[in-house]
Amino acid sequence: MTVILWIINALLALSFFGAGVMKLSRKRDAIISSGMGWANDFSSTSVKLIGLAEALGALGLILPLATGIASILTPIAAGCLTVLMLGAVVVHIRRHEPATPALVLALVALVSAVLGFLVVL
Repeated sequence: MTVILWIINALLALSFFGAGVMKLSRKRDAIISSGMGWANDFSSTSVKLIGLAEALGALGLILPLATGIASILTPIAAGCLTVLMLGAVVVHIRRHEPATPALVLALVALVSAVLGFLVVL
């Protein structure tokens, strides 16, 4: 089960870290013009905070499990990312945009959280 958790967390971490760094490094207008219209509903600070939450969540999926220090933080990070993606689903549905990518990430993060609690505890 640990190997499956590592595979899921590695894929999630790559996705969330890439998305988070992109939101942190680009201006809000550039994010909007690249096709992420949802950012139009949020301030620049909010977009940066969402990016920071995604990047830190990605690190939280990997570092505690890799170091063996406070391993319980890995499934907690997955749970927090699940909540973040459920919020993204709501935003996309409200804007009449496709919510499938956010929903898939939410479900995979939920699987990671459940599996993480089973492995860690």
